[in-house]
Amino acid sequence: MRPISTEGLEKPTGVDAGAVPMLQWLKIEDLLVDPTYQRPIVGQGRRNVLRIAQSFSWSCFSPVIVSPIEGGKFAIIDGQHRTTAAALAGFDSVPCQVVIAAQEDQAIAFKAINGVTVPISPMALYSAAVVAREPWAIEVADVCLRADVELLRYPLPVERQRPGQTMAVGAIARCLNRYGQATLITALQCVTQTNNNIPGALTARVIRALCEVLHGNPSWRDSGLTLLEAFDAIDLAALQGEAAQHNGPTRTSQVEFMMERIRAELSRLMPRAQTPYQTWSHGAQALESATG
Repeated sequence: MRPISTEGLEKPTGVDAGAVPMLQWLKIEDLLVDPTYQRPIVGQGRRNVLRIAQSFSWSCFSPVIVSPIEGGKFAIIDGQHRTTAAALAGFDSVPCQVVIAAQEDQAIAFKAINGVTVPISPMALYSAAVVAREPWAIEVADVCLRADVELLRYPLPVERQRPGQTMAVGAIARCLNRYGQATLITALQCVTQTNNNIPGALTARVIRALCEVLHGNPSWRDSGLTLLEAFDAIDLAALQGEAAQHNGPTRTSQVEFMMERIRAELSRLMPRAQTPYQTWSHGAQALESATG
């Protein structure tokens, strides 16, 4: 835990915060939506309402910001979706922060709250999910531990990163879901356990390209030390640089460009897998030599 600190921040001058708001529980039937600045609940908004209602929890419910209007009602400035979700979940009242604001000021407040909100990064969401013991986050953490990868909790410039660190939590989670643990762990180790383990190497593009190549050729994926020795000779940073500058007529994506180059390099460096016939014939020859 840490206290709130304003150290290093410049204090504003001439602050006019307006009247101090009140906190109280209000009936949902007394909360109205002003269509002149509020959005209708359609599309993604409807899906958000359903998602909130299905997993409704007061610990995740922040007070609805409202302003009193005529007739003993209140205009919702912020919280239309979560209020609708609360009603859908069967509640008739919600906690509200009541502010005094004319309609114009309500619209200004709506724009300020919804337009200046700092988005939460996938890294911060992942960290919170680990603390909440969400299964997907625990599985991602286990994969990273086994692959010697450290997921950063906040954005960090490459020059300040250490080998094995990455911000690509989204790519790792998606690859885990699509390709499974075995492929993802091996793909990550192709960076962390080889000469490619340099700061900034574990990008989303590299991880996706490695997973796709290894998933498509399980014999490479399961070849252990032989695979890692091959990647000692493959410069993934150089390939990524070439991919970034690739503007060929086929419009191949950077990930696809890297996949093609990695496949070509592995085809050149990896020993050819024996066919079942070759394996049988070699065994038969050895048996024949041993028995005379």
